Amino acid sequence: MFFKAAGKALIQCTANPQFLGAQGGAVAILHTWGQTLVYHPHIHMIVSAGGLSEDQMEWVPSGKKFFLPVRMLSNVFRGILCRLLEQATVNRRINLPDGLIDFKSVKTQCYRKKWVVYCEKPFSDTDRLIQYLGNYTHRVAISNQRILSHKDGEVCFCYKDYKSAGINRSITLDANEFISRFLQHVLPCGFYKIRYFGFMAMRNMQSKLAKCFDLIEKAAFLPVFEGMTALEVWRNITGRDPLCCPICKTGKMKPKTGFGKNELKPG
Repeated sequence: MFFKAAGKALIQCTANPQFLGAQGGAVAILHTWGQTLVYHPHIHMIVSAGGLSEDQMEWVPSGKKFFLPVRMLSNVFRGILCRLLEQATVNRRINLPDGLIDFKSVKTQCYRKKWVVYCEKPFSDTDRLIQYLGNYTHRVAISNQRILSHKDGEVCFCYKDYKSAGINRSITLDANEFISRFLQHVLPCGFYKIRYFGFMAMRNMQSKLAKCFDLIEKAAFLPVFEGMTALEVWRNITGRDPLCCPICKTGKMKPKTGFGKNELKPG
């Protein structure tokens, strides 16, 4: 519902003739954690600087300094998400907290809050765009480098305190609490971390997205790893060969079958 509300709000606002008046496109990435592993679900979006006209005959560019009114986008997002949540409670797909009879009281609390959709300036080049996406697409809630120690049933790790200008601090948690926080960010089976909307949606890849490339007179992007095996991709990214023998550093590891299972043995 979170993804659906974000996508619907964006596409609805870009279609408004007072603003862009075209179908926009976006890549959305789910991010659920804060620096201390607390549960903080939010969605990052990379949005196209323009859209496809209704008759699919024209590319409509957005303004260089202004895309959509943030307040309007925030209110539309809040309205769509609250409607989806209300429908889910009526259909008993989700349960209300104890003590609440219907969704009306929840909706009243939601509308008392000022919802803010944060919008950044456009990226200056593709390298910055790729770097931004890479920060969220394939990372887990915490990296090994941030874990300072694990002893006596406690885990100590560092984090950036953004309320204090990003100062590095450390926090110590009971091991069970640390594991509990970490597991909150493991997506359940069937959930997707990345979704596409508008002309970037999967069903539009061969039609609308291809049309956009033609209209802006740009060649479609071909992934540099297309056609490579997993081993070739790993070698290309890391510069290391995972099959290199860790003992002699020159030989190649070879799979050896024994008693129904495969093992890697020094070659």
